[in-house]
Amino acid sequence: MNKTKETFVFGFALFAGFFGAGNLILPPLLGFNSGPDWWLVALGFLISATIIPLLAIFAHAKLQGTMFDFGKNVSPFFSSIFCFCMLAITIALPCPRTAAVTYEMAIEPYFNISPLFISIIYFVLVFVFVINRNRVLSIIGKYLTPIIVLIILSIIVVGVFYPVGDMNPSAFKMPLIDGLLEGYQTYDAMAGMIMGGVVLVSINNSNSNMSFNEKKTMVAKSGFIAMFGLLIIYAGLIATGAFYNTQFEENISRTNLLSGIAVRTLGNVGSVFLSVLVALACFTTAVAIIVSVSDFFKVYFKTFKKAYLISAIFCCIVGVGIGQMDVKYIIDVALPALMFIYPLCIVLILLNVLPEKFASKLVFRCVVLVAFIFSIPDFLGFLLPTENLENIKAIIPLANENLGWVLPALFTFVIVNVFEKFENK
Repeated sequence: MNKTKETFVFGFALFAGFFGAGNLILPPLLGFNSGPDWWLVALGFLISATIIPLLAIFAHAKLQGTMFDFGKNVSPFFSSIFCFCMLAITIALPCPRTAAVTYEMAIEPYFNISPLFISIIYFVLVFVFVINRNRVLSIIGKYLTPIIVLIILSIIVVGVFYPVGDMNPSAFKMPLIDGLLEGYQTYDAMAGMIMGGVVLVSINNSNSNMSFNEKKTMVAKSGFIAMFGLLIIYAGLIATGAFYNTQFEENISRTNLLSGIAVRTLGNVGSVFLSVLVALACFTTAVAIIVSVSDFFKVYFKTFKKAYLISAIFCCIVGVGIGQMDVKYIIDVALPALMFIYPLCIVLILLNVLPEKFASKLVFRCVVLVAFIFSIPDFLGFLLPTENLENIKAIIPLANENLGWVLPALFTFVIVNVFEKFENK
Protein backbone atom coordinates (compact mmCIF):
# COMPACT_ATOMS: atom_id res chain seq x y z
CA MET A 1 0.00 0.00 0.00
CA ASN A 2 1.49 3.40 -0.96
CA LYS A 3 1.86 6.10 1.67
CA THR A 4 -0.95 8.34 0.38
CA LYS A 5 -3.46 5.50 0.38
CA GLU A 6 -2.25 4.34 3.78
CA THR A 7 -2.67 7.86 5.15
CA PHE A 8 -6.29 7.97 3.99
CA VAL A 9 -6.99 4.54 5.46
CA PHE A 10 -5.61 5.64 8.84
CA GLY A 11 -7.53 8.92 8.56
CA PHE A 12 -10.81 7.13 7.85
CA ALA A 13 -10.14 4.71 10.70
CA LEU A 14 -9.49 7.61 13.09
CA PHE A 15 -12.67 9.29 11.89
CA ALA A 16 -14.67 6.14 12.63
CA GLY A 17 -13.04 5.86 16.04
CA PHE A 18 -13.96 9.43 16.96
CA PHE A 19 -17.36 9.47 15.31
CA GLY A 20 -19.44 6.93 17.13
CA ALA A 21 -23.21 6.97 17.21
CA GLY A 22 -22.88 8.02 20.82
CA ASN A 23 -21.54 11.29 19.40
CA LEU A 24 -24.04 11.20 16.56
CA ILE A 25 -26.96 11.80 18.93
CA LEU A 26 -25.42 14.95 20.47
CA PRO A 27 -25.34 17.58 17.65
CA PRO A 28 -29.00 17.34 16.47
CA LEU A 29 -30.43 18.13 19.92
CA LEU A 30 -27.87 20.92 20.33
CA GLY A 31 -29.04 22.46 17.06
CA PHE A 32 -32.69 21.78 17.98
CA ASN A 33 -32.32 23.87 21.14
CA SER A 34 -30.24 26.62 19.52
CA GLY A 35 -32.53 27.58 16.63
CA PRO A 36 -31.18 30.61 14.74
CA ASP A 37 -28.08 30.65 16.98
CA TRP A 38 -27.04 27.23 15.67
CA TRP A 39 -23.89 28.62 14.03
CA LEU A 40 -22.62 29.98 17.36
CA VAL A 41 -23.36 26.69 19.08
CA ALA A 42 -21.65 24.86 16.22
CA LEU A 43 -18.56 27.05 16.57
CA GLY A 44 -18.24 26.26 20.28
CA PHE A 45 -18.95 22.58 19.73
CA LEU A 46 -16.37 22.33 16.95
CA ILE A 47 -13.67 23.93 19.09
CA SER A 48 -13.91 21.23 21.76
CA ALA A 49 -14.97 18.36 19.47
CA THR A 50 -12.69 18.85 16.44
CA ILE A 51 -9.99 21.51 16.84
CA ILE A 52 -8.66 20.37 20.21
CA PRO A 53 -8.74 16.66 19.19
CA LEU A 54 -6.86 17.58 16.01
CA LEU A 55 -4.21 19.29 18.13
CA ALA A 56 -4.02 16.08 20.19
CA ILE A 57 -3.20 14.12 17.02
CA PHE A 58 -0.58 16.75 16.09
CA ALA A 59 0.92 16.33 19.57
CA HIS A 60 1.07 12.56 19.00
CA ALA A 61 2.86 13.19 15.71
CA LYS A 62 5.41 15.27 17.60
CA LEU A 63 5.83 12.93 20.59
CA GLN A 64 5.47 9.57 18.77
CA GLY A 65 4.93 7.69 22.00
CA THR A 66 1.83 6.84 24.01
CA MET A 67 -0.66 8.86 26.00
CA PHE A 68 1.80 8.60 28.90
CA ASP A 69 4.11 11.06 27.11
CA PHE A 70 1.53 13.86 27.30
CA GLY A 71 2.05 14.29 31.03
CA LYS A 72 5.64 13.18 31.56
CA ASN A 73 6.89 16.78 31.68
CA VAL A 74 4.81 17.28 34.80
CA SER A 75 6.17 14.07 36.33
CA PRO A 76 6.07 10.34 35.53
CA PHE A 77 3.92 9.75 38.61
CA PHE A 78 1.38 12.39 37.57
CA SER A 79 1.31 11.01 34.05
CA SER A 80 0.59 7.49 35.30
CA ILE A 81 -2.28 8.68 37.52
CA PHE A 82 -3.67 10.87 34.74
CA CYS A 83 -3.52 8.04 32.19
CA PHE A 84 -5.26 5.58 34.46
CA CYS A 85 -8.01 8.12 35.24
CA MET A 86 -8.45 8.78 31.51
CA LEU A 87 -8.61 5.10 30.71
CA ALA A 88 -11.01 4.36 33.57
CA ILE A 89 -13.40 7.05 32.31
CA THR A 90 -13.07 5.84 28.72
CA ILE A 91 -13.73 2.22 29.62
CA ALA A 92 -16.65 3.04 31.92
CA LEU A 93 -18.51 5.70 29.88
CA PRO A 94 -18.03 6.26 26.11
CA CYS A 95 -17.30 2.63 25.28
CA PRO A 96 -20.43 1.16 26.99
CA ARG A 97 -22.46 4.10 25.67
CA THR A 98 -21.98 2.75 22.15
CA ALA A 99 -23.80 -0.46 23.13
CA ALA A 100 -26.60 1.49 24.84
CA VAL A 101 -27.13 3.70 21.79
CA THR A 102 -27.11 0.67 19.49
CA TYR A 103 -29.81 -0.98 21.57
CA GLU A 104 -32.07 2.10 21.84
CA MET A 105 -31.85 3.11 18.18
CA ALA A 106 -31.20 -0.07 16.21
CA ILE A 107 -32.68 -2.91 18.28
CA GLU A 108 -35.41 -1.78 20.69
CA PRO A 109 -37.68 -0.18 18.02
CA TYR A 110 -37.86 -3.46 16.10
CA PHE A 111 -37.26 -6.33 18.53
CA ASN A 112 -38.35 -7.18 22.07
CA ILE A 113 -34.93 -8.33 23.32
CA SER A 114 -33.23 -7.78 26.66
CA PRO A 115 -30.57 -5.00 26.62
CA LEU A 116 -28.26 -7.29 28.61
CA PHE A 117 -28.42 -9.96 25.90
CA ILE A 118 -27.66 -7.40 23.18
CA SER A 119 -24.81 -5.96 25.24
CA ILE A 120 -23.26 -9.43 25.57
CA ILE A 121 -23.52 -10.20 21.84
CA TYR A 122 -22.25 -6.71 20.98
CA PHE A 123 -19.08 -6.93 23.05
CA VAL A 124 -18.36 -10.51 22.00
CA LEU A 125 -18.23 -9.26 18.39
CA VAL A 126 -16.14 -6.26 19.46
CA PHE A 127 -13.69 -8.59 21.18
CA VAL A 128 -13.29 -10.67 18.02
CA PHE A 129 -12.24 -7.55 16.12
CA VAL A 130 -9.99 -6.32 18.92
CA ILE A 131 -7.90 -9.50 19.13
CA ASN A 132 -7.30 -9.17 15.39
CA ARG A 133 -6.07 -5.60 15.79
CA ASN A 134 -3.61 -5.68 12.89
CA ARG A 135 -6.54 -5.85 10.46
CA VAL A 136 -8.86 -3.55 12.38
CA LEU A 137 -7.76 -0.20 10.93
CA SER A 138 -7.74 -1.57 7.42
CA ILE A 139 -11.26 -3.03 7.70
CA ILE A 140 -12.68 0.08 9.37
CA GLY A 141 -10.88 2.53 7.11
CA LYS A 142 -11.59 0.77 3.81
CA TYR A 143 -15.13 -0.51 4.25
CA LEU A 144 -17.08 0.61 7.32
CA THR A 145 -16.27 4.33 7.39
CA PRO A 146 -17.34 5.06 3.76
CA ILE A 147 -20.72 3.42 4.45
CA ILE A 148 -21.18 5.48 7.62
CA VAL A 149 -20.27 8.71 5.83
CA LEU A 150 -22.60 8.12 2.88
CA ILE A 151 -25.62 7.46 5.10
CA ILE A 152 -25.13 10.43 7.42
CA LEU A 153 -24.29 12.82 4.55
CA SER A 154 -27.55 11.85 2.88
CA ILE A 155 -29.47 12.94 5.98
CA ILE A 156 -27.49 16.18 6.29
CA VAL A 157 -27.75 17.19 2.61
CA VAL A 158 -31.54 16.80 2.58
CA GLY A 159 -31.92 18.46 5.99
CA VAL A 160 -29.73 21.47 5.23
CA PHE A 161 -30.70 22.15 1.61
CA TYR A 162 -34.42 21.40 2.00
CA PRO A 163 -35.38 22.96 5.37
CA VAL A 164 -39.01 22.84 6.46
CA GLY A 165 -39.56 26.49 7.47
CA ASP A 166 -39.08 28.88 10.36
CA MET A 167 -37.10 28.03 13.50
CA ASN A 168 -38.07 28.33 17.14
CA PRO A 169 -35.93 30.78 19.16
CA SER A 170 -32.79 29.65 20.95
CA ALA A 171 -33.03 28.12 24.41
CA PHE A 172 -29.41 29.06 25.20
CA LYS A 173 -28.28 32.27 26.92
CA MET A 174 -24.62 31.74 25.92
CA PRO A 175 -24.74 29.54 22.79
CA LEU A 176 -21.00 29.61 22.14
CA ILE A 177 -20.11 28.36 25.62
CA ASP A 178 -23.02 25.89 25.70
CA GLY A 179 -21.75 24.40 22.44
CA LEU A 180 -18.20 24.27 23.79
CA LEU A 181 -19.23 22.39 26.93
CA GLU A 182 -21.51 20.01 25.00
CA GLY A 183 -18.44 19.10 22.95
CA TYR A 184 -17.01 17.55 26.13
CA GLN A 185 -19.63 14.79 25.80
CA THR A 186 -18.05 13.60 22.54
CA TYR A 187 -14.91 12.60 24.49
CA ASP A 188 -13.00 13.54 21.32
CA ALA A 189 -10.17 15.38 23.10
CA MET A 190 -9.64 12.29 25.23
CA ALA A 191 -9.97 10.10 22.16
CA GLY A 192 -7.29 12.13 20.39
CA MET A 193 -4.86 11.49 23.23
CA ILE A 194 -5.70 7.79 23.37
CA MET A 195 -6.24 6.78 19.74
CA GLY A 196 -3.36 8.70 18.20
CA GLY A 197 -1.16 5.97 19.61
CA VAL A 198 -3.12 3.35 17.65
CA VAL A 199 -2.06 4.93 14.37
CA LEU A 200 1.57 4.97 15.48
CA VAL A 201 1.44 1.30 16.49
CA SER A 202 -0.23 0.40 13.19
CA ILE A 203 2.36 2.38 11.19
CA ASN A 204 5.18 0.60 12.99
CA ASN A 205 3.51 -2.76 12.37
CA SER A 206 3.02 -2.13 8.66
CA ASN A 207 6.21 -0.21 7.89
CA SER A 208 8.82 -0.15 10.62
CA ASN A 209 11.41 1.44 8.31
CA MET A 210 9.68 4.82 8.13
CA SER A 211 11.69 7.73 9.52
CA PHE A 212 10.55 9.90 12.43
CA ASN A 213 9.57 12.76 10.10
CA GLU A 214 7.71 10.44 7.71
CA LYS A 215 5.67 9.04 10.59
CA LYS A 216 5.10 12.56 11.91
CA THR A 217 3.71 13.65 8.55
CA MET A 218 1.51 10.58 8.15
CA VAL A 219 0.01 10.86 11.64
CA ALA A 220 -0.66 14.58 11.23
CA LYS A 221 -2.29 14.14 7.81
CA SER A 222 -4.40 11.23 9.08
CA GLY A 223 -5.60 13.40 11.95
CA PHE A 224 -6.47 16.26 9.60
CA ILE A 225 -8.52 13.93 7.37
CA ALA A 226 -10.41 12.58 10.38
CA MET A 227 -11.13 15.99 11.88
CA PHE A 228 -12.18 17.56 8.59
CA GLY A 229 -14.75 14.80 8.25
CA LEU A 230 -15.94 15.35 11.81
CA LEU A 231 -16.24 19.10 11.24
CA ILE A 232 -18.53 18.60 8.24
CA ILE A 233 -20.66 15.97 9.99
CA TYR A 234 -21.01 17.76 13.32
CA ALA A 235 -21.79 21.17 11.78
CA GLY A 236 -24.26 19.56 9.38
CA LEU A 237 -26.11 17.72 12.14
CA ILE A 238 -26.33 20.84 14.30
CA ALA A 239 -27.73 22.82 11.37
CA THR A 240 -30.21 20.05 10.54
CA GLY A 241 -31.43 19.92 14.15
CA ALA A 242 -31.96 23.70 14.07
CA PHE A 243 -33.79 23.70 10.73
CA TYR A 244 -36.21 21.01 11.98
CA ASN A 245 -36.77 22.32 15.51
CA THR A 246 -40.43 23.17 14.84
CA GLN A 247 -41.23 19.62 13.79
CA PHE A 248 -40.88 17.83 17.13
CA GLU A 249 -41.96 18.17 20.74
CA GLU A 250 -39.86 20.45 22.92
CA ASN A 251 -38.83 17.70 25.37
CA ILE A 252 -37.92 15.09 22.74
CA SER A 253 -35.03 12.76 23.60
CA ARG A 254 -31.74 12.72 21.71
CA THR A 255 -32.32 9.31 20.16
CA ASN A 256 -35.92 10.05 19.15
CA LEU A 257 -34.89 13.36 17.57
CA LEU A 258 -32.23 11.74 15.44
CA SER A 259 -34.65 9.00 14.38
CA GLY A 260 -37.30 11.59 13.58
CA ILE A 261 -34.92 13.66 11.46
CA ALA A 262 -33.87 10.55 9.53
CA VAL A 263 -37.52 9.80 8.72
CA ARG A 264 -38.31 13.43 7.80
CA THR A 265 -35.32 13.69 5.45
CA LEU A 266 -35.13 10.22 3.88
CA GLY A 267 -38.64 8.92 4.45
CA ASN A 268 -39.44 5.58 6.09
CA VAL A 269 -36.31 4.06 4.58
CA GLY A 270 -34.40 6.64 6.63
CA SER A 271 -35.07 4.75 9.84
CA VAL A 272 -33.60 1.59 8.31
CA PHE A 273 -30.56 3.49 7.06
CA LEU A 274 -30.16 5.07 10.48
CA SER A 275 -30.27 1.69 12.21
CA VAL A 276 -27.46 0.45 9.95
CA LEU A 277 -25.51 3.67 10.56
CA VAL A 278 -25.90 3.43 14.34
CA ALA A 279 -24.81 -0.19 14.45
CA LEU A 280 -21.72 0.46 12.30
CA ALA A 281 -20.71 3.74 13.94
CA CYS A 282 -21.09 2.41 17.47
CA PHE A 283 -19.26 -0.78 16.65
CA THR A 284 -16.26 0.92 15.03
CA THR A 285 -15.95 3.32 17.95
CA ALA A 286 -16.07 0.55 20.55
CA VAL A 287 -13.41 -1.41 18.67
CA ALA A 288 -11.17 1.65 18.33
CA ILE A 289 -11.50 2.51 22.04
CA ILE A 290 -10.69 -0.98 23.29
CA VAL A 291 -7.79 -1.38 20.84
CA SER A 292 -6.42 1.97 22.05
CA VAL A 293 -6.71 1.06 25.73
CA SER A 294 -5.24 -2.41 25.19
CA ASP A 295 -2.36 -0.97 23.15
CA PHE A 296 -1.56 1.42 25.99
CA PHE A 297 -1.39 -1.35 28.59
CA LYS A 298 0.63 -3.53 26.22
CA VAL A 299 3.28 -0.79 25.97
CA TYR A 300 3.02 0.19 29.65
CA PHE A 301 3.49 -3.39 30.88
CA LYS A 302 6.12 -4.41 28.35
CA THR A 303 7.23 -7.53 30.20
CA PHE A 304 3.70 -8.91 30.55
CA LYS A 305 2.90 -10.60 27.22
CA LYS A 306 -0.83 -11.03 27.89
CA ALA A 307 -1.44 -7.38 28.85
CA TYR A 308 -3.25 -6.67 25.57
CA LEU A 309 -5.54 -9.70 25.83
CA ILE A 310 -6.43 -9.19 29.49
CA SER A 311 -7.07 -5.49 28.94
CA ALA A 312 -9.41 -6.27 26.04
CA ILE A 313 -11.32 -8.87 28.09
CA PHE A 314 -11.68 -6.49 31.04
CA CYS A 315 -12.93 -3.64 28.80
CA CYS A 316 -15.54 -5.91 27.22
CA ILE A 317 -16.78 -7.17 30.59
CA VAL A 318 -17.20 -3.59 31.85
CA GLY A 319 -18.90 -2.72 28.57
CA VAL A 320 -21.43 -5.52 29.00
CA GLY A 321 -22.31 -4.38 32.53
CA ILE A 322 -22.72 -0.66 31.83
CA GLY A 323 -23.85 -0.96 28.20
CA GLN A 324 -27.25 -2.33 29.23
CA MET A 325 -28.16 0.97 30.93
CA ASP A 326 -30.09 3.89 29.44
CA VAL A 327 -28.22 6.33 27.20
CA LYS A 328 -29.50 9.34 29.15
CA TYR A 329 -28.28 7.86 32.43
CA ILE A 330 -24.78 7.24 31.01
CA ILE A 331 -24.61 10.81 29.65
CA ASP A 332 -25.76 12.36 32.94
CA VAL A 333 -23.32 10.32 35.03
CA ALA A 334 -20.47 11.40 32.74
CA LEU A 335 -20.78 15.14 33.44
CA PRO A 336 -18.81 15.32 36.74
CA ALA A 337 -16.07 13.06 35.33
CA LEU A 338 -15.74 15.21 32.22
CA MET A 339 -15.56 18.43 34.23
CA PHE A 340 -12.73 16.85 36.21
CA ILE A 341 -10.63 15.42 33.37
CA TYR A 342 -11.29 17.69 30.39
CA PRO A 343 -9.43 20.82 31.61
CA LEU A 344 -6.32 18.70 32.21
CA CYS A 345 -6.70 17.10 28.76
CA ILE A 346 -6.98 20.45 27.01
CA VAL A 347 -4.04 21.97 28.88
CA LEU A 348 -1.77 18.98 28.22
CA ILE A 349 -2.72 18.89 24.53
CA LEU A 350 -1.99 22.60 24.04
CA LEU A 351 1.29 22.50 25.95
CA ASN A 352 2.54 19.50 23.97
CA VAL A 353 1.75 21.19 20.66
CA LEU A 354 3.65 24.36 21.57
CA PRO A 355 7.39 24.73 20.86
CA GLU A 356 9.51 23.57 23.79
CA LYS A 357 10.83 27.08 24.46
CA PHE A 358 7.31 28.07 25.58
CA ALA A 359 6.52 24.81 27.37
CA SER A 360 9.29 23.97 29.83
CA LYS A 361 8.80 21.50 32.65
CA LEU A 362 8.12 24.38 35.03
CA VAL A 363 5.43 25.73 32.69
CA PHE A 364 3.85 22.27 32.46
CA ARG A 365 3.79 21.83 36.23
CA CYS A 366 2.46 25.28 37.09
CA VAL A 367 -0.20 25.46 34.37
CA VAL A 368 -1.49 21.93 35.03
CA LEU A 369 -1.64 22.55 38.78
CA VAL A 370 -3.55 25.82 38.36
CA ALA A 371 -5.94 24.32 35.81
CA PHE A 372 -6.65 21.44 38.18
CA ILE A 373 -7.27 23.68 41.21
CA PHE A 374 -9.57 26.10 39.38
CA SER A 375 -11.56 23.30 37.73
CA ILE A 376 -12.55 21.87 41.13
CA PRO A 377 -15.59 24.19 41.51
CA ASP A 378 -16.79 23.14 38.03
CA PHE A 379 -16.45 19.49 39.03
CA LEU A 380 -18.16 19.96 42.40
CA GLY A 381 -20.95 21.95 40.76
CA PHE A 382 -22.38 18.71 39.39
CA LEU A 383 -22.15 16.92 42.75
CA LEU A 384 -23.20 19.55 45.31
CA PRO A 385 -26.08 22.04 45.53
CA THR A 386 -25.13 25.17 43.57
CA GLU A 387 -25.69 27.52 46.53
CA ASN A 388 -22.73 25.92 48.33
CA LEU A 389 -20.39 27.16 45.60
CA GLU A 390 -21.85 30.60 44.83
CA ASN A 391 -19.29 32.54 46.86
CA ILE A 392 -16.36 30.72 45.28
CA LYS A 393 -17.66 30.99 41.73
CA ALA A 394 -18.41 34.70 42.19
CA ILE A 395 -14.70 35.53 42.45
CA ILE A 396 -13.43 33.29 39.62
CA PRO A 397 -13.86 34.64 36.06
CA LEU A 398 -16.00 32.39 33.83
CA ALA A 399 -16.69 30.02 36.76
CA ASN A 400 -20.45 30.39 36.35
CA GLU A 401 -19.97 29.13 32.78
CA ASN A 402 -18.01 26.09 34.07
CA LEU A 403 -14.80 27.47 32.54
CA GLY A 404 -13.23 28.89 35.68
CA TRP A 405 -9.88 27.24 34.93
CA VAL A 406 -9.30 28.95 31.57
CA LEU A 407 -8.10 32.45 32.52
CA PRO A 408 -6.03 31.37 35.57
CA ALA A 409 -4.25 28.72 33.44
CA LEU A 410 -3.59 31.25 30.66
CA PHE A 411 -2.34 33.85 33.15
CA THR A 412 -0.03 31.26 34.75
CA PHE A 413 1.34 30.27 31.34
CA VAL A 414 2.25 33.89 30.55
CA ILE A 415 3.72 34.69 33.97
CA VAL A 416 5.92 31.58 34.16
CA ASN A 417 7.24 32.16 30.64
CA VAL A 418 8.07 35.78 31.44
CA PHE A 419 9.75 34.70 34.68
CA GLU A 420 11.88 32.09 32.89
CA LYS A 421 12.84 34.55 30.16
CA PHE A 422 14.17 37.09 32.66
CA GLU A 423 15.83 34.39 34.78
CA ASN A 424 17.74 33.09 31.74
CA LYS A 425 18.91 36.58 30.87
